[in-house]
Amino acid sequence: MLKPGLDSVQAASIVPEKSDGSVAMDHSEAWQRVCRRLRAEVGEDVFNSWFGRLELDEVHDDVARLSVPTKFLKSWIQSHYTDRIVAALGSELPGIASLAIAVRTSGRIAQQRPIETPSARMDENSARIATNIFAPASAVTPRRDHEISARDAKHIESEALGGSPLDRRLTFSSFLVGKSNQLAHAAAQRIAQAPASETPIYNPLYIHASVGLGKTHLIQAVAHCASEAGRRVIYLTAEKFMYGFVSALKAQTAIAFKEKLRAIDVLVIDDVQFLQGKSIQQEFCHTLNALIDAGRQVVIAADRPPSDLESLEERVRSRLAGGLCVEMGSLDEALRVKILETRIAAARIAQPTFEVPSAVVTLVARSIQTNGRDLDGAVNRLLAHVTLTGAPLTVETAEIAIRDLVRTREPKRVKIEDIQKLVATHFNVSRADILSSRRTATVVRPRQIAMYLAKVLTLRSLPEIGRRFGGRDHTTVLHAVRKIEGLANNDGQLNEELELLKRMLMD
Repeated sequence: MLKPGLDSVQAASIVPEKSDGSVAMDHSEAWQRVCRRLRAEVGEDVFNSWFGRLELDEVHDDVARLSVPTKFLKSWIQSHYTDRIVAALGSELPGIASLAIAVRTSGRIAQQRPIETPSARMDENSARIATNIFAPASAVTPRRDHEISARDAKHIESEALGGSPLDRRLTFSSFLVGKSNQLAHAAAQRIAQAPASETPIYNPLYIHASVGLGKTHLIQAVAHCASEAGRRVIYLTAEKFMYGFVSALKAQTAIAFKEKLRAIDVLVIDDVQFLQGKSIQQEFCHTLNALIDAGRQVVIAADRPPSDLESLEERVRSRLAGGLCVEMGSLDEALRVKILETRIAAARIAQPTFEVPSAVVTLVARSIQTNGRDLDGAVNRLLAHVTLTGAPLTVETAEIAIRDLVRTREPKRVKIEDIQKLVATHFNVSRADILSSRRTATVVRPRQIAMYLAKVLTLRSLPEIGRRFGGRDHTTVLHAVRKIEGLANNDGQLNEELELLKRMLMD
């Protein structure tokens, strides 16, 4: 029996051995290959969201027994990924015909009967869910193949409508403002303090930033402030939204779920990049439309701009981009110093002898340029050094304490939009020309160069690049890439131009 909490690859290594251990080892290695295959097929983000905690327990006859930590994960994987997992397992362990997914509990796993996996049955179930979203509650057919009862589902749905828990510390008063987040902070504070009778100016407000730059802090501050003003507020993570909606479907209360969700004044949703599933995205889009049309405020946070949310449908991306999109950039040095001083002052309340020289603060601020969480980690390491060794902090000892947090600077993430703008400026054409269907030589060459740079400097696929260039086919992009590569090999001036453009985009 597996211990809960291990990741999928670790779990494979402790599959119970048979008499000689060889069969279990074969299953372990096969499961590792299955995980690698799934990661390559669905991408890193989707894999971590849905398969990261999936574990192989055993293989018995033609049934692979897997386990997950929550009922929601089990339900989601059953509804969306069973066929894919069976196919991946079948390629590594011939003979696997079905899955049995169990929910890991404390010390034991509740075994469930194997799930039938013919594509026809899965397609039928998916179609039934999609139909039930918009059907009256009385018309919904009960699902008998899930382990959550209607009573449990109603309870879960009620919890989801209450929103995800808010951290009391994440308020506007504790949010530190710098050049990188000044605009986002001003917009968030403006909508949070707006009277309930006022029509929202920025709707939706969409804030995007990399990990640890404060976007969750900011949107939770909006939720706190609006709630204190007497407005009805719900703060949800994308996972909680999906959990509540799927539970409402099972409990046959989807209509009530949607009505309650649309009756609020402010909807705040975090990590929208994790929103998965066509049916859920459709309902999310309908909810956005209903709230915005009714003059209710919507606040969204994600780790990238709407145009880069490739897993979301075009209509959802378009709706998100229709409001105010604000990026919270990297923390500048002055803001990093301010964060460190605040964290040190908080730590000194519990440990009065904790003193950090200004030279050490400057060292840490200049050495750690990634995000606020790494700065928190640095303060914890400095505090541990003082309390455990009793020695005073110096620049030398601080360098040793934080060396695991000092990372080499990651290459700049180049955006296709930046490539298009730079190439258009360089060749004295407009970005609209590059995206248009014009076939004149003055436009075709810059367009091909922009497509080539997009392929070389980004991780976007050919179809995605084609979509960003006016909805062109991937074969057009492939032709442009090969054309520019061939010309660059024989034209030294063009090659120099390409290298110049690359440097300008990477700096």
